[in-house]
Amino acid sequence: MCRNIKTLFNFDPPATQEEIEAASIQFVRKLTGFNQPSQVNEEAFRLAIQEITAASEKLLSSLITNAEPRNREVEAQKARDRNEKRFGPRA
Repeated sequence: MCRNIKTLFNFDPPATQEEIEAASIQFVRKLTGFNQPSQVNEEAFRLAIQEITAASEKLLSSLITNAEPRNREVEAQKARDRNEKRFGPRA
């Protein structure tokens, strides 16, 4: 899985439109292998991002859990700790 796509479900506060769209962009980039599409593929790229964003919003709003919402700061610190363990301290 693409490391740049972050989990968006069950956070307090909930994921924003911008976060969902950013994940959609990363997903399309991963699928296509393009960071930026050529002009001839730009419309297909943009449409795919819109459709994936809409599907992701629908999915996130329909999911149900009994778990407590996760705290963004705690999860971010866990990610920093994992990265430091994996790659060493930042210079």
